[in-house]
Amino acid sequence: MKLKEMLIGLEGLKVKGDLDRDIKGVESNSKNVEEGFLFVAIKGFKVDGHKFIDSAIENGATAIIIEEGCDLKQIKNLDNIVVVMAKDTREALAIVSSNFYGNPSRKFKLIGVTGTKGKTTTTFMIKEILEKAGKKVGLIGTIATYINGKKLGDSDRTTPESLELQKLFSKMVEEKVEVVVMEVSSQSLKLHRVDGCHFDIVLFTNLSEDHISPTEHPDMQDYFNSKLKLFEMCKVGIVNTDDLHGAKIPRMFPDSQITTYGIDNFANVLAKDITITNSYVDFKVKLTDRNERVKTCIPGRFSVYNSLAAICVAQKFGIEPEVIKEALLEVRVPGRSELVNNKLEIPIMIDYAHSPESLENILQAVKSYTRGKVISVFGCGGDRDSGKRPIMGEISGRIADFTFITSDNPRTEEPEKIVEQIEEGIKKTKGKYKVIVDRTEAIKEAIKMATKRDIIVLAGKGHEPYQEINGIKHPYDERIIVKELIEEIEKEKKNKK
Repeated sequence: MKLKEMLIGLEGLKVKGDLDRDIKGVESNSKNVEEGFLFVAIKGFKVDGHKFIDSAIENGATAIIIEEGCDLKQIKNLDNIVVVMAKDTREALAIVSSNFYGNPSRKFKLIGVTGTKGKTTTTFMIKEILEKAGKKVGLIGTIATYINGKKLGDSDRTTPESLELQKLFSKMVEEKVEVVVMEVSSQSLKLHRVDGCHFDIVLFTNLSEDHISPTEHPDMQDYFNSKLKLFEMCKVGIVNTDDLHGAKIPRMFPDSQITTYGIDNFANVLAKDITITNSYVDFKVKLTDRNERVKTCIPGRFSVYNSLAAICVAQKFGIEPEVIKEALLEVRVPGRSELVNNKLEIPIMIDYAHSPESLENILQAVKSYTRGKVISVFGCGGDRDSGKRPIMGEISGRIADFTFITSDNPRTEEPEKIVEQIEEGIKKTKGKYKVIVDRTEAIKEAIKMATKRDIIVLAGKGHEPYQEINGIKHPYDERIIVKELIEEIEKEKKNKK
């Protein structure tokens, strides 16, 4: 592709060299550059790509994009190299990547989902409904990437870097995907990762205090403003009107077609007559022209909101009520309030909660609808913020009826040391607890303790199918562990008889 075609959509560029040059590929990592490539230098938080321009040229780059302020004198060999100077090379990378891959997001329907909580579950619900309606669907998000029901691989971030994202989109076009559902993080919006994407529907779940740090957002206003960029990119929106920030969006974008959903406040799609148990939620909602009862086996009030968001999307596609109901009943989200079916019929929930806030949220949620005991099983990861360990211990001791403190990805730390730090926090409460460092043994004890009226929350690992110890990821899928333990417990009972 000609370099000038790749630069369409970028303004204020300064150029030295021939824009008719043919380009064979795009890269922002100098190690991956090959002959005839365009190298885009990105100023990262830790590494400045401008320091690797010489390396990129040595590897075959024939054109480079640099950021304004870059000193060209520091680059050794610019002979026959086309130099493009841009105001923001992150934006430039996104636009040239989209152009290079033929603007793939214009070749399918693209749904962007943003918000602090609920993105992952909502995208899975939308995916399930669309697939049930016979659509070919792609999903990009925190857990993994899927194309037409096949998992491509686990994700290392919520929204991929722009170059990787456009490659994925291009692959989805090849696979004849009709709709792509994507989690869009505030960081991806702020750092231009989704520039060049053509969104058909955008969705806002909620906003709460998170990602406020020197490397992310300085304050809540900046966090919210980053989310709003998604609504600047698309005229068709869906928002949660029960959220204080979400309620502002329709007024902020009066020319957009915005559908609202909620429980407590007036909304276009409203849930009524809600029932929440320790194994499901169900509620009434108007689907097409009549009220229908909708049920999903992801318990918690938040599941009602996520279901409503997915219903709003489904209605944009004209999907039949029966298809929506069937999909929401069957949907399961790996490691997000995921109930594990088992012979003992004990509610056992796997959840990714691995921070003080997320642990508190999940324990409070299950406490609100569980008639029996809330049994918490959790640990804290090694080589990570040790300050959160006693805080999480205190949270579990305060909310759960019983806590098993155990191991969770100790990495290079001693598991015993980590559980001791968690124990410091739980000792400040009157909460009952037991320390069992071996996670499998802790889960087994929890299962033995529980009845059908209780709920066991296995917090921390979520969708992770491994336990990381001293740099090695050992297979550890809690769904399999639970199944094996229950078979073991049943054998033990039979032997006693």
